[in-house]
This record gives sequence, C-alpha cells and structure tokens, in this order.
Amino acid sequence: MLEKLQPASSSTDHLFIGTDRYTYFTVSWDDEAKQMRTEKSFVDLADKTSRDSQTDDRCLIDPTRRCMALQLYEGIITVVPLLQKGKRKESLDSGTLGEPWASRISNLFVRSSAFLYPRNGEIDQPQLAMLYEDNHQNVCLRVKTLNVPGSASKERLADAEELLEDSKLKCDRDNLELGASHLISVPAPAFGLLVLAETTITYLNLVNNETLTEPLKEATLFVAWEAIDAQRWLLADDYGKLYLLMLMLSEDNEVSGWKLDVIGETSRASVLVYLDSGYVFVGSHQGDSQVIKIEEKSIELMQTISNIAPILDFSIMDMGSRAGEGQINEYSSGQARIVTGSGAFQDGSLRSVRSGVGLEEVGMLGEMDHITEVFALKSSSNTDHVNLLVVSFITETRVFLFNADGEVEEQADYMSLTLSEGTLLAANATNGRLLQVTGSLVHVIDMENGMVVSEWSSSSGQPITAASANEQYLAMSIGGTEAVILDLNEDLRVVARKTFASEGQIACINVPSVSPEICVAGFWQNSAVAILRIDTLESIQTVNINDTDLSVPRSVLLVQLISEQPPTLFVAMADGNVVTFSVSLTDFTLSAKKSIVLGTQQANFKTLPRGDGLSNVFATCEHPSLIYGSEGRIVYSAVTAEKASCVCPFDSEAYPGAIAIATPEDLKIAVVDTERTTHVQTLPVKETVRRVAYSPKLKAFGLGTINRTLRAGAEIIQSRFKLADEIQFKELDTYYLNLEELIESVISAEIHGQELFVVGTAYLDDNRDDSVRGRIIVFEVEEDRMLKVVAEISVKGACRALGIVDGNIVAALIKTIVIYALRPPTLQKLATYRTSTAPISISTSGPTIAVADLMKSVSILHYTPPTPTGLPATLTEIARHFATAWATAVAHITSDSFLEADAEGNLTVLLRNANGVTAEDRRRLEATSEIRLGEMVNRIQSVNVPTSANAVVTPKAFLATVDGSLHLFALISPARIDLLLRLQSALASLIHSPGNMPFNKYRAFKNAVRESEEPYRFVDGELIEGFLDLGSEVQEEVVGELGEVDVEEVRGMVEGLRRLH
Repeated sequence: MLEKLQPASSSTDHLFIGTDRYTYFTVSWDDEAKQMRTEKSFVDLADKTSRDSQTDDRCLIDPTRRCMALQLYEGIITVVPLLQKGKRKESLDSGTLGEPWASRISNLFVRSSAFLYPRNGEIDQPQLAMLYEDNHQNVCLRVKTLNVPGSASKERLADAEELLEDSKLKCDRDNLELGASHLISVPAPAFGLLVLAETTITYLNLVNNETLTEPLKEATLFVAWEAIDAQRWLLADDYGKLYLLMLMLSEDNEVSGWKLDVIGETSRASVLVYLDSGYVFVGSHQGDSQVIKIEEKSIELMQTISNIAPILDFSIMDMGSRAGEGQINEYSSGQARIVTGSGAFQDGSLRSVRSGVGLEEVGMLGEMDHITEVFALKSSSNTDHVNLLVVSFITETRVFLFNADGEVEEQADYMSLTLSEGTLLAANATNGRLLQVTGSLVHVIDMENGMVVSEWSSSSGQPITAASANEQYLAMSIGGTEAVILDLNEDLRVVARKTFASEGQIACINVPSVSPEICVAGFWQNSAVAILRIDTLESIQTVNINDTDLSVPRSVLLVQLISEQPPTLFVAMADGNVVTFSVSLTDFTLSAKKSIVLGTQQANFKTLPRGDGLSNVFATCEHPSLIYGSEGRIVYSAVTAEKASCVCPFDSEAYPGAIAIATPEDLKIAVVDTERTTHVQTLPVKETVRRVAYSPKLKAFGLGTINRTLRAGAEIIQSRFKLADEIQFKELDTYYLNLEELIESVISAEIHGQELFVVGTAYLDDNRDDSVRGRIIVFEVEEDRMLKVVAEISVKGACRALGIVDGNIVAALIKTIVIYALRPPTLQKLATYRTSTAPISISTSGPTIAVADLMKSVSILHYTPPTPTGLPATLTEIARHFATAWATAVAHITSDSFLEADAEGNLTVLLRNANGVTAEDRRRLEATSEIRLGEMVNRIQSVNVPTSANAVVTPKAFLATVDGSLHLFALISPARIDLLLRLQSALASLIHSPGNMPFNKYRAFKNAVRESEEPYRFVDGELIEGFLDLGSEVQEEVVGELGEVDVEEVRGMVEGLRRLH
C-alpha cells in the first residue's frame, strides 16, 4: 500500500508504506542526502487470529485529514488518527500518525470503500462508505461514522467497538448490481457517491437519498479510477481501455446525468495517478507502466517504463558457458540471457532480459574479415570531432571518411598514410599532425599538406611488434627484444633505447597519459611486468604476476578510472586472467593486487575517455567487458555485444559518444552505455505467454499462449502452441488447441535421439466426460521449420507439469505422477505414483523426480525402468518433507538437495540424508536453510555453471516471481559459509532499512503454521553487498567482529559477489 500525506510542519509529502507483513511506516525524501528518510518507524498490525481480507488491502485517507482507515482483515477496520496541532507548544506536528485502533464490522467481503466529503460542516466525524457482499451474495452499501477522538493519546476510546457506528445519512442500499466493484466519493458541488458496475454507473445523492442509474454502452470490468477534478474522473477497465467520466450538472449544481467516453488504450492499469496539465501515470502490473497525456478525445504516449511482471515462465537461453574448454570462467555477469513469458492477455509479451553494459548499433560499414585494429582520427586540427576511421588488416590498411551526416566514403589514398601493410598505431599528434606506426616504419604527417614531416625505421631491420603513444612520447618494441622511446614533439628524436636480452622478450608496452615520466612493459619471461623510466628505460618497479611461466602478460594499460584515487594498472594474461594494481604516482610502487577471470583467452584493452581526466576500459575477449569506476570501486561488467575483436572511441559529429567495434565478420558503429544496467528487449505477443521452452539444437522457442477476445459481450478463450525463431522471435508455425482447452506445460527434450517439444493441456469445460480432462501432445520440428504431431494421448487430469527421466516423459496430472514412453502415434504408460493432493511442479535429475505438492510440500520419487526379465517399471517414494507447505515450485540443487518455493513467499532448501542410519532417516527431507523472499515464485530453473576451485559461491538456479523479479540462487563454498553468515549478522544491525524494519524479522520464515525469528542458514546477497556502501571506518568495525580476515579481503570477496548479477 502506498499513500501520500503532508504534515503541516513539512514542506514535502510523506509517503505511507504498508507491507504484506501487516506493518506500516512513513518516509520522506531528504534532498540534501539524496535518499529516503524514515519519519515513523514500522508499526506491526499483524493479528494471527484474524483472517486475511479476500480483496485487496486498502488504505484510505479522510478528506478532512483527520484519520486513515486500513482494511487488512475481514470484518476489521483499523483507524490511524492523523494528529492535529494542539494549543500547547509541545503538541505533536499536525498530520503525524497517532496510535492505531481496530474496530470490528459485520460486513466481511468488502469490495470497495471510500470516505465521504463533508458538506458545509454537516458531518462532525468522518463518514466511511463500504460496498460489500452479504451472506446471500447480494451487493449492498452502508455508511459508517468514525468517532475519531482528539489529538492527545489519552483521549483514546475505552471501547474500540465504539469507533464505528451507523451513519445518520440514509444512503444505505441493498441489492445493487451484482457487478458493482468501485465506490467513488464525489466532492463539492455535487456531493455524493458513484458506484461503478459492469453494466451501469450509479450516482447516489447523499442529501435527498435519490439515485441516478444509467447503463453503459458496452459491459466492461472497471479496475482503476483517478479523479481529475470535482466533475471528471479517469476510469480504466480490464481490457486496457481508458475512459473519461464527466458528471453533467444543472444550474443549481444538481447532477442531471453523466457522460462516458473512451479516450484511448493503455496497458491494463493497476493504478492511475493524475500528475498535472493532462499528464497521467498508468501503473500496470500486467504490462509496461506508461505516462500519457490527455488530448481532445485521445491520448498521447509520452513515456514507457518497462515491467516484466508477472513472470509466468522463463527459459535460460545462454549462460555464456563454453563446454569443452580447458579453463573455467568464474565471471558470468551479463552472460546469462533469460527469456521470460510476461504479462497477461493484451499485455502479454516475451522479454529478453540481460544484465550488463548495453551496446546499441547505430551504423554498419559492411562485412570485413580479419580486422586486427581500428583507430579514430581527426582529419583537421580545427575540428572537435573525429571523422576518419583507420582500419588495419593483416596485410593492408583501409581508411574511411565520414561527413557530418554520417555518410561514409572509403579513401583509396589519404595524405601520406601507408595502406599497403597493417597499422599497429594511428593517432592525432600535436601541432596538427598524424602519427602512423606500421611493422616497418614510423612517420608523422602534416595534416595541412598531407606530407611526411618526419620518419623513423629500425636500423637493425627488425620489425616493430608493439607500439603505444601519449601526447609526447611513442614507445615501441623492436623485434620483441629492444625498446625504443621517440619524442613526438621533436621530429621523432630517440629519447631512450635499450635491449632486454636478460629480461626476455617484450610482450606488450604502454605509455600512460596519467604520468609523463614512465612507461609500462610486460615480458614473456617470468610473467614479469615492469615500470620503466621514460628517459632511460631503467626499471623502477618490477613484479612477477605468476610463479610459473605458463601464462604471460599480453596487454598492459595504466589509466585513471576513479577520481581522487591512484591510477590502476591492468595486466591481461594469456590465460584470460586480468590482474590489477594500484600505482602510486610519487614512487610508482604497486599495491592492492587483485585478479579476475574474464575469459579463456587474453583480453585486449582500449581506453574510452569519460571526461574530467577519467576513462573507462573496454576489454575485448570472447565475452567483451566494460571496466569502469563507480562509488569508489572498479566494476567489471559484461557488454551485451556477442563478439568484439577490437574497438576504439569514435566521437564523430554524426555519432556523438559512439565507438567503432570490429567483429570477426564486420565493422559497426555503436553507442555503449557508461555503466551496467538491466536490458530488457520486448516482443509484444498480445496474448498470455503461459509457457516458454527453448531448444538450443532447434534454435527455436516453443510458446504456450492464451488469447482472450470479446464477442457479443462474452469472453472467448483460445490457447495455442507456437514455434518461434530464437533471434527475432518470429512466429514460424502455430498449433491451435480445442476450445476451452488451455496450455498447462511445455518442455523441449531429446527423446530417442530426436529433439522434440512436449505439451500438456487441461480442459475448462466442466461438462466434459471425466475420462478426458487434458492431453499430452508431442511435436517434432520438420526441416521446413513446421510443427508435426508425433504422438498424442488423452489423460484424466490436467497436465500441470512435464519432465524427462531415462528418455521417458514424466507427467504431473491431478493427484498422479505418470511415466510415459513415446510409442508413436501414442504414449505408453509405464508407471504411476499417487500424490497427497495435486502436483504443481516437478524437477528431474537422473532417475529421481522431485514433486512439489499443492499442500504437502515436496516428495522425492525414484524411477526404476523395466527389466529385460519382464519386471515392470516402478515409481517409488524415497523421501518426503513432512510439513504443510503450499508449494509453487521445486528444483534440484544437488543430487540430494532441493530448493522449494511456497505461495507465502518463503524459500526452503531441503536435504535428503541418503546415508542415514535408519530407513526413517533416509525418508525424511530436512530443512537446512530457510528465508522469506517476500514474493511468490512461479518458476525455478536449475543451472550448471562450472566455477573455479576458489569461487565463493556456485550459481545453482534462477527464480522468477509474480512481481517480476529474477533472483539468482547459489551455494556458498563450505570454507566461506561461516564468514558470510557472521558478516550478514554484523551488517544486519548496521544497515538501516526504510521504516527501520529489522533485517531478521523481514527475512524470517513465515507461513500460516509457524513463524521464525530470523533466516536460517541463508545469506541475503543484497545485504552483503551493502558492505561496499559503508564508510571505511564502519567497514573496519564490521571486519573487526569477523576475526582473522582484513578489510581488503572482505571487500574483494563482496565485489566478486556483486559481479554475479
């Protein structure tokens, strides 16, 4: 629940927040600190003896600002007085919240309620109108008076039952339209109530008790409303239509009628907020939220705010895994691409979700193979933007010239650039000159006349193997054994020259812009990196990265990422590791060594200037990454580009802030984000995407959709199974199910060496023969990418879930788990198992099947295939969780541990003790970890991500919720469990949440049967990451409580955890 209120002493609104744990608190915005500030700490209204409201929880504020009414439980109204300013100076501020009082009402099923506006002071106390359903399912209206006492807390009523009494207003009504759903209080000058129903809108005059009812042109279901002024309201219905309702008043301000116009279509609104000047916020749970502007009899879409709730199903399309490769990539942020089935009906869509640095292509130069480097140059010293792109290949160089409109032309010759061989370095030098370094020579070109003004080549005849330059110096490696420094401002004068025979060959070299006194070199021998004096090439500092020579530095870069901190030295090793050091600019000492794995191949660094002397670093490898500074930390984030072999900044007039990015196949111009965000690509389906299955072999998605249409005022439901392309989600083929038949489950599986889609359905028609309540259909995809039914069988129960075990199909029917063998054109039943109530979700691993039951938690089954001697296949229960839980999803975590989610927002890890002493020990699933997530999980998908031996956590599953959240579940390394649990305990008392809600209470397991005091052996990653936001002194205090670890070690561990998402 959210409501705004403004105390008299405050210049801004306060926000009233109610939670699903029946607590509330208020917050305000602290403009100086740029964060929320708690005004009133949480108040707990939980009542274990009361029954939750069957309708939405409500928060209503009296128009006179004297009280708030909360409707949380059936038959109970909780009133929170808004304290009024007293005569004494020490009185509380007007508008702050007083002590809540609860009073019982006889009306249980309240559909809607509203405070009445006072008329000329006739009403002494607030009046609350309630639209409710009585025991005979009649819709009735009653008005109650709230006896709200004064501001002093001692004036609290002795008997809470006296809080509500029947109103003196005689506007009670019985037998209203059965479809009545909303009450709207009408202010001056009309005064009264509006009752919104499916076929009518009724106005109730509170003065003379008269009613005015007029029918709607078309029946509809209103879901939200918002007042524009005293005579106009916005209404939204369940089908996405937006209406403007206007009361027609006579000369004496009596209501003579009303007018209702459709002004447009939006997402299905959950809430409407009128901003001002015709702007309206449409908050949607089923689709994207929107900001619209009301025009004359129409609307204009101003902004769309992406929303992926509710996630009905999802599929993991890519985890960035590289099966068969020797090295394990510990870094996975942004490599997971998840495709969700989101929204409902007309707002239904597929969403591709990926966390990382966004890369948006804005232009393409064409297909080009084997690009080795790209450089962006200015063609004149008088321009502020680059307009030349120098593209180097193995045996040639090509030059492209851009105009101000973005049109590009390749230059056969350009000035005196050497185009007959590859270019190692090209850059703008001072005094209007160009620098080009190839494998054989260096030359500087005057941009005014295009003539070479100075040239240098090696006297030894050895090739130039590496080059780097800043504004003054050019550093080169000659033949890998000799380093040469040239002064660019003195016609390529040799500043220093040295042969490194004893140190080994030079692997890479860099001349930083942050310090004119040094250069950095990496050597093949001993995996050494040295900081050298620019004028003598004598070593100032040398460090060996590895103890062995198995991996050598291949790229080095010294750059300023974070302001007011030392610059960072990046060293890319040949095995995919990236090692960083902090470098002191006074004595050039190296400190704070850290290492991260970006891939299995070496990374090449390119600086992307940010301004103010700071830069980002683009690392190109098989999974490109952007490295940037944020909040005083270095952040590594995957870029959404699939491939990138080399990049360069390309801040041109036509493409400001862009980069040029080369892949193995082509060259593109793109705009890259400066930091990591969550990227959501949307494909509107206009139907409910209930099930999503992805087949990597077929490179296609199988989608189970539900379409809703209105025909003559009646809803028609049609379900379909669609085959869609994996790249553009283009619909390839569609299979229509029967009328009143719904898709319940879809999986992709390899059966008998063939990739197939398996679909489970259920019939809605209650009059159908009980012997047929659903179907299981097996599809193959033909060469022309069309669907073909391979096998089909009718079943006696709705097929809620599907799985594969030993090449056979596992079907979760009502009260039964059945194993089917594929025997085209039908399915053969092999084994069955009867569950406690109804199976909701299943997970398979090897011969074991985990079954999430509607009411009886999780049971584990073992499948034994038929024997050659003729013994039939069997399904046997080998373990069970003996607890009551309304399970919604289950997944294997390991062979003997399982993750369960329930309808009350809890997560539980269950462990089977396969080596238990007694049979009872082996049959019992024990809860080893518990936490309250606070959201209902719809689907859990297990993942298998190999990690290095020293990884802190191992990702095991993704979870998708009704509220549109995607969570990553991981198992903690045994060596780190105690440390993380103690760190969580230490942070829980230091990090304050809105409303000062205690962490342990917020995350403690809670259902209708029991409630814990704190989470049990579960670590909240979000809380752990809060360690990085603390000041250094507080961090030291926290680490001091942990024992034998230092701040730098804990900070590095938490930074590694943050990179997981």
